Amino acid sequence: MKKLENKVAVVTGGNSGIGLAAAKLYVAQGAKVAITGRNKTTIDAAVNDIGGDIIGIVSDVSDLGSITKSYEQITETFGKIDVLVVNAGVFIGAPLADFTEEMFDTTSDINFKGAFFSVQKALPFLNDGASVIITSSAVSNKAMATASAYAATKAAVTSLARGFSAELADRQIRVNVLSPGPIETPIFGRSGMSAEQVDGMKAYMADIVPAKRLGNVEEIAEGYLYLASDDSKYMIGGDLVLDGGYSRF
Repeated sequence: MKKLENKVAVVTGGNSGIGLAAAKLYVAQGAKVAITGRNKTTIDAAVNDIGGDIIGIVSDVSDLGSITKSYEQITETFGKIDVLVVNAGVFIGAPLADFTEEMFDTTSDINFKGAFFSVQKALPFLNDGASVIITSSAVSNKAMATASAYAATKAAVTSLARGFSAELADRQIRVNVLSPGPIETPIFGRSGMSAEQVDGMKAYMADIVPAKRLGNVEEIAEGYLYLASDDSKYMIGGDLVLDGGYSRF
């Protein structure tokens, strides 16, 4: 039997990278899936690529009204939500001396504030016993030059998962985080760095990871499946780290 048969799943930031890979796997495992993101072109392409019971909705997690509207559309189409993957995020890297207020606000509004309100606004639309998964990052446990703000937002959402789990225990809604390490995804290309800088960062990260390579999105999607399914029903407020040993050595 498929692990998510007849479940309704939502993946924010599901139009690329690990969010897209998770959405693909969820559909393959029997779920009705809604993906959200800010770019209609990539959303439409993802929906066409995946096929099956999937819809795509343009939504910006830094716009609280947009979040609520997306949940209304999803539940009107599929019904109440069983799995919520809060995955929308940005990476903006710059030295501390050069990091602007605009960079900080964008990072915080999407990665931290967006995650907080993506869960809060979902509460009326979630089934009791639902699984909420927030994407954190292995860098939340590491010192990494030029990534202080990004790492801090990811540490913050790890804390949110614990607090939310305590608050939602009476509804049997469990909230966990998944912390990927260095993964081959388009987020590097959207960081504001040049192509040469991106290639240099990827090479550096692959070298320092004990596994000696970047992870791939399919490997991470398996973690999202585990946290979405009953396989992880005893995991509450936890952190599933899939990082090739990056944060542990």
